[in-house]
Amino acid sequence: VQLQASGGGSVQAGDSLRLSCAASSRSFGTAGWFRQAPGKEREFVATINLRTQVTFYADSVKGRLTISRDNAKNTVILQMHNLMPEDTAIYYCGARTGAAFGAHYVLGRHYEFWGQGTLVTVSS
Repeated sequence: VQLQASGGGSVQAGDSLRLSCAASSRSFGTAGWFRQAPGKEREFVATINLRTQVTFYADSVKGRLTISRDNAKNTVILQMHNLMPEDTAIYYCGARTGAAFGAHYVLGRHYEFWGQGTLVTVSS
């Protein structure tokens, strides 16, 4: 099973970016995005139950970032609007086979598979 993240780049504050996470398998129940800024620990960004499409976000990104799935392309999307310099980080997508009803998987150890990361740089 492989995850391939793409879509990162260098943008100005207020701009938008669309990150994609393409999966080689359709057996996942949950997908999520995490990010790691320079000198900081990896942190949770957003997660989606791929069966119910229920989503959950970190407070810092609510209203600006949206996680969704594209079933036809077996891809999970992170649409980012109104980007800020503090959003600068390497963004990683993760996936797990399980998806318990009502659960929000916000820890990295909840995920079994990871993509390689894509860099997002936001300048002020």
